[in-house]
Amino acid sequence: MFVIVTYDVAQKRVTKTMKICRKYLTHVQNSVFEGIITEAKLNKLKNELKKVIVPADDSIYIYEIQNTKYTRKESIGVIRHKDNIL
Repeated sequence: MFVIVTYDVAQKRVTKTMKICRKYLTHVQNSVFEGIITEAKLNKLKNELKKVIVPADDSIYIYEIQNTKYTRKESIGVIRHKDNIL
């Protein structure tokens, strides 16, 4: 499945959060990752993130896209990563 992960975490947890996401997905913008991932790896990613964040202060959004057939990606401005998976 295709996944988009966005996060807004306290500054002291940004680096840890980013390193975890980088293990599984492509960094496309500040606090935004995307990529194709298996259900098992997605569960690992979620579990690792849950260990790092403070739920009362931080937030992470995970968008799961089962079928990218009708999805289109458009970028305006600086493109950080040249992969256009969609």
